[in-house]
Amino acid sequence: MTKDKLHTKKELAGFRSELRSNLTPAEAFLWKQLSSRQLEGKRFTRQHSISKYVVDFYCAAERLIVELDGEIHNNPLAMDYDEKRTAYFNEMGYKVIRFENKMVFDNLESVLSEIKDNFKT
Repeated sequence: MTKDKLHTKKELAGFRSELRSNLTPAEAFLWKQLSSRQLEGKRFTRQHSISKYVVDFYCAAERLIVELDGEIHNNPLAMDYDEKRTAYFNEMGYKVIRFENKMVFDNLESVLSEIKDNFKT
């Protein structure tokens, strides 16, 4: 599958737009820190699609995916789904890091530090 067919698939455009318009409070809070290349000059996109999945935040230069997990992720079905998604992304050469929503509010500096620690370049 070529890169242009893997990323920002047209059939997911409406869904991505809807997600961007309805960010969770934690996503909106973290986006303020990641937008406009504020974190070490790295460009992040929000609600970016890769294959059939839409990820919360994506840095193409680093092949880094940042996911925020709310309460909905704390059940066995969601955990299994998240594990399968992460395994898929890892197989494709992406790095996935996850944070609980609460962590973004309670310890933002730690979250930003861990994101930076996952930069390769």
